[in-house]
Amino acid sequence: MIEDDFYSTIKLTSGEEIFAKVAASDEDDRMMLILDHPVTIENVERNGNVIGYKLEPWLKTTTEDMFLLDMCYVMTMTESTDIQIISLYQNFVRQFDKMRKARQPKIDRKMGYISTVGDAKDLLEKIFKDS
Repeated sequence: MIEDDFYSTIKLTSGEEIFAKVAASDEDDRMMLILDHPVTIENVERNGNVIGYKLEPWLKTTTEDMFLLDMCYVMTMTESTDIQIISLYQNFVRQFDKMRKARQPKIDRKMGYISTVGDAKDLLEKIFKDS
């Protein structure tokens, strides 16, 4: 059973602090969290004053954006209602998804022949028979 999702700050037993859109799910006698686009948030300071925040993906070497986290690794968590942080997070997710789509190559004729599976099969069979 999956509960409604919410924005949350999570402190892990490893000491990491992450922010994500979270849904709780009860899976086989244990509670799991489904994390959507988890990020780390750092204060940006100037002269000792916080002037902003820096958001980065929690895991930097993956293209996945959803993760399962067992509650046994959670020290504490709190639902966030901070409109500024939620807005920054939503903006980050939109930019992250847009950047990922931009990195995917667009298919065109310069990459090779574009055809249906049936046409490609017929062409390959003809080439095989002619050789």
